[in-house]
Order: sequence, then structure tokens, then C-alpha cells
Amino acid sequence: MKIIKNTILQGKHQKPILADVFYSANSQPKSIVLFCHGYKGFKDWGAWNLMAKVFADAGFFFVKFNFSHNGGTVNQPIDFPDLEAFGNNNYTKELDDLESVIDWVFSKNDFQREIDLENVSLIGHSRAGGIVTIKSEEDQRVSKVISLAGVCDFGKRTATSGDLEQWKKDGVKYVLNGRTKQQMPHFYQFYEDFIENEERLTIKRAVEKLETPYLIIHGNNDTSVSVEEAKKLHSWCSNSQLEIVEKANHVFNTSHPWKKEGLPKELKEAIQLCIDFLNNSPK
Repeated sequence: MKIIKNTILQGKHQKPILADVFYSANSQPKSIVLFCHGYKGFKDWGAWNLMAKVFADAGFFFVKFNFSHNGGTVNQPIDFPDLEAFGNNNYTKELDDLESVIDWVFSKNDFQREIDLENVSLIGHSRAGGIVTIKSEEDQRVSKVISLAGVCDFGKRTATSGDLEQWKKDGVKYVLNGRTKQQMPHFYQFYEDFIENEERLTIKRAVEKLETPYLIIHGNNDTSVSVEEAKKLHSWCSNSQLEIVEKANHVFNTSHPWKKEGLPKELKEAIQLCIDFLNNSPK
């Protein structure tokens, strides 16, 4: 297996995007899978590296990356040394970053013999479940999309989050990261960007218009994003498939750091559902 870690991509914004690639180098065209991490996440979180290897072993060209403003840096891609960047992140930046990664894959001649550009699929965890669905609806290069413990509504997480007047007055509000104990800033630009782009950022709109095959995977023990959100996503799209993983939490019973050699059965099940869907559903 060939693993290329921490490739620096320059996207549309000041901060770079850091990407990892996992694949078996055999000069056979492979379906491409692009994985997007969620809120307060990063590409090396928990068991994502082990997950990437499973996809590569199954014959996929697997790419995972850090959003440019996720709070990591080129020198420290794990955790959140750059809280200023984190506070300046927003949904449209993440959509821009994902587009830049797709562009990069399409432009990389080094991978030409290893990739099938007719088969590009997106997987988004948590908040990124919404990001990949919106991008799939608007980008004809995407063949299939998977929401992994994904959210169904950005609006209720933005417009109704706390005291808007106080947020506007202060210019920033903070959310505690329970693991790192950092106070994570959210600058008011996050709300302004959402309001300015609300139609585009309405996940329900994108899901209803979605023409690509759509898999929704959720754990029934998810306390961060309710399984009811998955059911709503499924109800909005006749072209969708809903799979509930029993006893799985928001991160499919993994944690960070993940020091075990194997994966929990809940994440194994979720990965297998992804692989079966990607291999068997029509383009």
C-alpha cells in the first residue's frame, strides 16, 4: 500500500489544505473516495488512518484532508494550534476547500494510471455530511455521496445558536473543547456568511435536488447528532439509502487518540456499508 501523508494543497483561501492519500499502486484505475472530517475534527483524528487503509485494501483511491481553517497547521496537523483560523472558518470555506481537493485530484498527472475520474465519491462525517451533500448536488464530477453521522440542518446550528445580539456585540463566542480544554472561538463572520449564503447552505434543498446515489449511515446511540436527522435526510431524497448501526455513537465507538490495532465492530460495519454501496450502486 502506498501512503502519502501531509501533501500541501493551496486552495482559494490563505491557509493551505493538508491531504493524505492511501492506495495500492498497481496501475489499475481505482474509484476515488474523498473523506471530509467534521466539526472540531481533523484528518488524523482517532481511527481515520485505519479506516483509510481499509478502503485502500478494498481497492479504492482514498483521500482525506484537513479543511484549511480547521485550526491545524502544516507543522501541527493534529489538534488546534491555530485558534484564529478556527474562528474564521465557515461553511462556504469548507465547500471551497472540498472543491479545491476535487480539482487537485483531477489535475494530478502522477496519479493518472491509478484513478478513475468517472468514479468520484464523497464521504462527510458529522458537519461535513452537509458539506459533501451540498457539493455533490452542485458538482457534476461527483458520482456518489455518503453522510456519516451527518447533520440535516446548518441553520439551527448557526442562526439559533445562543444570543445573536451578544455574539454580534462581542464579535466572538466560545465553545469548550471537552478533550483539549481549549476555548474554541467562533467569530461573528460565521453567522454573517451563513445568512449571506443561506439558500446554498440549506441541506434540505440540496438533498431534495440530489441526483447522485446517496447513502446515509447513523448510529442509534449518537448523542451529538440525533438519528432523527438521518431519518429526515432519507425522507427528503427518494434516491437515498438509510442504514442504522446498532449501538454506535457519533464516532462509531472510536475515540482520540486511538491506540488499538483494530477497529470497533460499529465502525467496521459502517465502513463495510460504505464499500458495498460504492461498489454496487449505479453511477
